[in-house]
Amino acid sequence: MGERRSIDPEHRAHLERSERVWNRRSDGYGRSERDFAPMLDAAVERLGVGPGDAVLEVGCGPGTNFERLHDLVGPEGRIVAVDYSHAMVERARERARENGFDNVDVIRGDATRTAFEPASFDAALASLSLSVTPDAEAALRCVREALVPGGRLVVFDLQRIQSGPLRIVNPLVVAFLQWYGNWNPDEDVRAALRATFETVEVEATYTAGTTYRAVAEKAADA
Repeated sequence: MGERRSIDPEHRAHLERSERVWNRRSDGYGRSERDFAPMLDAAVERLGVGPGDAVLEVGCGPGTNFERLHDLVGPEGRIVAVDYSHAMVERARERARENGFDNVDVIRGDATRTAFEPASFDAALASLSLSVTPDAEAALRCVREALVPGGRLVVFDLQRIQSGPLRIVNPLVVAFLQWYGNWNPDEDVRAALRATFETVEVEATYTAGTTYRAVAEKAADA
């Protein structure tokens, strides 16, 4: 595992803003965790993993999904989680220790540049993370490379309202998300998924269309 070296100033500036924002948010993430719990339950269930499997989590935050993932893969499985905020990484590591999850490895890194061992994970999860990256497609290429042939990525993320009269409030939605989480309005995560994976399906939308769940799969013969 390592990091791809090239990085431009705009990319670095976005990462640094994200770290400042999410370092501050690391102490007050509980409400978001509770609000999104049913959606996260559904996302994790769609991973299709079981005991002994390996799961990669992109943008793990304070370890919100560790219990859910551990329930599926068991102590014989493996969970590797990556996040750029050092405060979130520390909280995630603390959560893993408190639960006795010896098979959880939390890494501080840029998900758009972290290269994992090819075909080393059975599935991957990205919850509320790809839309705040400086380059969603680059992060997805790293994920796809790390998945086994036929491996699945489940995404739960934020978006503009896609249709209907409520689209009129999209400027407010974008402004709030940029303030709250350094959301990147230039990134179209759904388009990046279609550009990277062979099969992509948006399965559900929630919260007036501002959140969604998508499942992407790497070709079995890749």
